[in-house]
Amino acid sequence: MSLPGSQPKSPPTPAHFPGQDRFVAIHAEDVEWRPFPAFPPQARLAILVGDPTKAGPYVIRVKLPADVKMAPHRHPEDRIYTVLSGVFYIGLGDDFDADKLMAYPPGSVIVLPGGQSHFHWAKSGEYVTQVSAIGPLGLHYVDPASDPRNAAAAFGGGGRSCVFGRD
Repeated sequence: MSLPGSQPKSPPTPAHFPGQDRFVAIHAEDVEWRPFPAFPPQARLAILVGDPTKAGPYVIRVKLPADVKMAPHRHPEDRIYTVLSGVFYIGLGDDFDADKLMAYPPGSVIVLPGGQSHFHWAKSGEYVTQVSAIGPLGLHYVDPASDPRNAAAAFGGGGRSCVFGRD
């Protein structure tokens, strides 16, 4: 309630997460694709918003080239996938079973609850997905022998140095 002749109070300014206190536009040509130790070597990851190593919202993109598979794994955080290009094949379960793969074309949105074991295959060609979640990001392979970080460690590559840690 305001008194006659006084200005109404403005609502309080909301607190922002780091990097979200101003307008930002990210163009496709400005996306920086990088290898990610927890992915097969051909796969790429790009961080668009937030810091996946910390608590708080983040947006990343994942690119898998044709015929690359990701072994069964899970994330502790709930995730929302949006298919940007290609066909995203995902299956649910602890074992890689091509018969369980479901195909999602560009524009599809997939909600994946935290803790759900799943696997991917770029079966029909390269795909790009955008993932939105609340960090920190975690990635745990069902079979530790399938974890590229373990393979890197076995060959002196420091496989435990995953940017987003292990859970």
